[in-house]
Amino acid sequence: MRRGGARREVSDRVKLRADERTLEGWALNVSRGGVRVIVEDPVALGEVFEITIGSGDDTLVRSGRVVWIQEEPDGMVCGLAFVLAANEGPKSVPPPPPGSRTLP
Repeated sequence: MRRGGARREVSDRVKLRADERTLEGWALNVSRGGVRVIVEDPVALGEVFEITIGSGDDTLVRSGRVVWIQEEPDGMVCGLAFVLAANEGPKSVPPPPPGSRTLP
């Protein structure tokens, strides 16, 4: 069952920012509940980032929390659940791929 709604395949640049740290990579798919990205630098489960997807008029900026990671030889594929404000409705988390580590 998909918890984050329908996923839309994308191939957009992505920036993840937390404090003084900025990671760059690619968004692979996005849903209303979160985004799947690939980055070269390591991330940790539970880490929270400001996520910028795309550029120009099509830029999406949201906060998100790392909910699953999958280590690859050239980086990490990870799922980030968008962090919603109290008035934006229930939080949904996209399911992790097989073989990935998830938060309890």
